[in-house]
Amino acid sequence: MAWGRSSTPPPPRSALSKLLPLVILFIVLGAFAFVGYHLYLMFQKISDTTSEKMQSKNVVFTKDGLKVGVKEMKTETYVDTTQGFLVKAWNLAEWPSYKSRLWNQEAAINSGKETPKAESRNP
Repeated sequence: MAWGRSSTPPPPRSALSKLLPLVILFIVLGAFAFVGYHLYLMFQKISDTTSEKMQSKNVVFTKDGLKVGVKEMKTETYVDTTQGFLVKAWNLAEWPSYKSRLWNQEAAINSGKETPKAESRNP
């Protein structure tokens, strides 16, 4: 018994004390897996929602990159809109000192009469 050592060995470790660190490790790993799984679900939901909103605006994410679509406008609608603007511009144009050589030669220039307003066109 030199220097304070006892001759009896320490008691053997029980099965519970051997398995306790392994159980704690599994609990911690399970918690990380649970949090990671729910983060994954949340990111997938956000990604799907964003993708649906962008597709409604004709923007699509593909493997090649971002593709932007152009909304189709029918030729008839385009011509009607353009013609409507031209008709409005023509009807609202006013040249106060202009007297045509071809028509309405008897009308006085700037007679003070109110010029007739064009009816609004409803396409």
